[in-house]
Amino acid sequence: MPKTPVSRLDVIYRKILLTKFFSKGWGSPETLKTLFDFRKVISNRERCFNLVPKNYPIKIINKEQRSDCQIIEGSFTSPLALYMPSLITPDVGTAYFQMILPTKWPSTNFKPVCIHLAGTGDHFFWRRRNIMAKPLLQKGIGAIILENPYYGLRKPTEQVRSSLRYVSDIFVMGGCLVLECIILLNWCVQLGLGPLGVTGISMGGHMASLAASNWPAPIVLVPCLSWSTASTVFTEGVMSESIDWDLLQEEYLADKSYQNILSKICKIVDNPFECSIAPRENAFTLLGLPEKELTYITPHKVLNLIKEEATSNCPTIAYKHSKDTKKFFLSKDMPILNLLRDASPLSLSSKYMTEMKNRDKEALWFMKGVMDECTHLKNFSVPVDTSLIIAICAKADGYVPRHGTSRLEDIWPGATVKYVDAGHVSAYIWYRQLFINSIVEAFERAKKLSI
Repeated sequence: MPKTPVSRLDVIYRKILLTKFFSKGWGSPETLKTLFDFRKVISNRERCFNLVPKNYPIKIINKEQRSDCQIIEGSFTSPLALYMPSLITPDVGTAYFQMILPTKWPSTNFKPVCIHLAGTGDHFFWRRRNIMAKPLLQKGIGAIILENPYYGLRKPTEQVRSSLRYVSDIFVMGGCLVLECIILLNWCVQLGLGPLGVTGISMGGHMASLAASNWPAPIVLVPCLSWSTASTVFTEGVMSESIDWDLLQEEYLADKSYQNILSKICKIVDNPFECSIAPRENAFTLLGLPEKELTYITPHKVLNLIKEEATSNCPTIAYKHSKDTKKFFLSKDMPILNLLRDASPLSLSSKYMTEMKNRDKEALWFMKGVMDECTHLKNFSVPVDTSLIIAICAKADGYVPRHGTSRLEDIWPGATVKYVDAGHVSAYIWYRQLFINSIVEAFERAKKLSI
């Protein structure tokens, strides 16, 4: 996959925002280990679905009948707060939602409802209600707008705006949303609504993908401006500039649990050496690693190669073109530090992100590993019917780089992926109608399947 220039608007927009993410560090090793173990549960559709009773209690807070719609507001306790009470504070543990239904459905057998998940910085209900839900309501499609953990009504008092304090917070957020979507989808089924769907923009699109993977029936999925993993967002996208890498590096080196336990558990799903060396369609092999390990490389292995290079004169890995493939082989011609620098996630970003300090490489690769472990779609079940998936991606997306990562078309055969000539911010501004039309299109597909 040839690299696409990053949108300058994405770079400028991110620089304007002064918020910093993960200012308190990784989260405790015990917390991360618990979340890694839980990921293995919720990534299995059957096990995840069975975590939530079908008649899970929902409290209706308010009902309002308007001339053009009915609005229902409700809340419930997030199931993750029951499974992991030590990780979920009370302010985060209560889920709030707003349901918007048309006054009249298109037909008695077609009552489509779509859950809208929040993108970064999308607090409360008003933005999704006005930008997405109301236009869809005119098409006869209802909406459920779910408040994000750590946002709006669920924001901890000590958190500044949307800036999650710990890396582990984003995994707690994902676990909460997956289970909460199951509750809301089950509730819709009980109300006789359907077909059902889930959508979101940016981070909301990725969370929607995780939620849809755990629903045991065909479901509409329209992820907008997201991709197959969140690892590139934080290691090479413009968001990576909002992270205090020195702090994360210091914490990583200070506690051996990150290095000796967690770094060996989490897996980098896509071959990191492929990132900036050649198009993704070429095959790669790495001498010294069994063929079966090519798909999953731990940060620990990468960092061991760095240490070996720094402490010995042993032959190092270089790059060579063969007849049908491109391979890595033993040679003294290219130091591995140079190779890793060239293949480093940050080297894939726009020119203003030139190099990361050598002392921060451990934090960088560990971040890539933990993000892949908990967010890569290859680690989750494939949605039941991929023909109901329509994804929209921006070709010059500076927030969600795609180079060197698995394509959605490959992970979900049969899914439709639309690419727009825009960056992340400009696509959000100019292509919202495409997002809406794609949701309508996906529900029309679901309608035809139900006939």
